[in-house]
Amino acid sequence: MLCPVCGNKTRVKIRIDTELKNFPLYCPKCRQETLINVKQLNISVIKEPDAQTQSR
Repeated sequence: MLCPVCGNKTRVKIRIDTELKNFPLYCPKCRQETLINVKQLNISVIKEPDAQTQSR
């Protein structure tokens, strides 16, 4: 499986019948973790909203 950020190989293998939901994909090259969903080899990246600081 390729990293959605940098495009390099990760250590995860998926098959045609693999289904993942909210899977944290880690890339050893760019050292980023990305949440993904996989269903029938279709990979979709989950965008998380950035944390906002609370103002008083």
